[in-house]
Amino acid sequence: MSIIHAAIDSIRSRVAEVMVGKQNVVDLLLTALLARGHVLIDDVPGTGKTKLANALARSIGTVFSRIQFTPDLQPADITGIFYYDQKEGKFVFRPGPLHANVILADEINRAVPRTQSSLLEAMEERQITVEGKLFSLEPPFIVIATQNPVELEGTFPLPEAQLDRFLLKVSMGYPEEDEEVQILQRFKEQDPLVSLQTAVDPEQLLQLQEEAARVHVAPPLLAYIVRLGAATRRSEHLALGLSPRGSLSLMRAAAAYALVQGRDHVLPDDIQYLFPYVASHRVMLRPESSVQDYTAAGLLQDVLQAVEVPVEGEGYERWS
Repeated sequence: MSIIHAAIDSIRSRVAEVMVGKQNVVDLLLTALLARGHVLIDDVPGTGKTKLANALARSIGTVFSRIQFTPDLQPADITGIFYYDQKEGKFVFRPGPLHANVILADEINRAVPRTQSSLLEAMEERQITVEGKLFSLEPPFIVIATQNPVELEGTFPLPEAQLDRFLLKVSMGYPEEDEEVQILQRFKEQDPLVSLQTAVDPEQLLQLQEEAARVHVAPPLLAYIVRLGAATRRSEHLALGLSPRGSLSLMRAAAAYALVQGRDHVLPDDIQYLFPYVASHRVMLRPESSVQDYTAAGLLQDVLQAVEVPVEGEGYERWS
């Protein structure tokens, strides 16, 4: 395990050469990467989302692609097209920006639903369809989508089916004042991305993903995850609770997060920490609850408080 943890620490260190602070966000991004999931970043422009995604891609030696989503963006603009090559005398496929490893889908809610749906297939199936022909997307593959929570005019909110495809929903937030000073100093002369070195290669990353899938989750913790999901479905203030897919996502995220933290087994704390990040975009408030100033974040904290946490040694097997 020491080699595995050294590799994860190396990725974290490389990203930290570009990003100042935000260690929790970096760890969440690593969690999604190792769990083979995708991330939705809900934040205002200028907080470092593009730099973070690019630094991650360079740290793991993969191809980075940024797609600026706009209302006029069509599915073919991101998946690719067949065009007639006069020299070859036949139709040739020209890959779109989805044919990369780390995809930054910038302001995804500005694209029309038809284009959003084309991204959905890539996220879920790791493949795209162009004119009836399937193209597999090479692993590792992660979509980091962003949306601006302030400027909502002219946007197309993501439907629940697509939100459910994101493993985690996170927010960058503004840096502290001392951190912002460090950012100015670090980027004063040269962008550190220019000289950023690779920490692991794609093959090593795939091995890390396989290791994350083998992290031990004790049966009582599996039952705890199920109880959390069931509690959201029973809530009188939620019209939509956590689905079984959401429970599965919480389990996979907890396993990957445990590995990122240097363990080969999941703890209850891992599940509690990740629960809001996994569930906040998967639950839906009832209209009357929204009027009464209830929030998804607050209701999820109520669920965490209400559901009994299994305690190691009290009739339960050891977590490890």
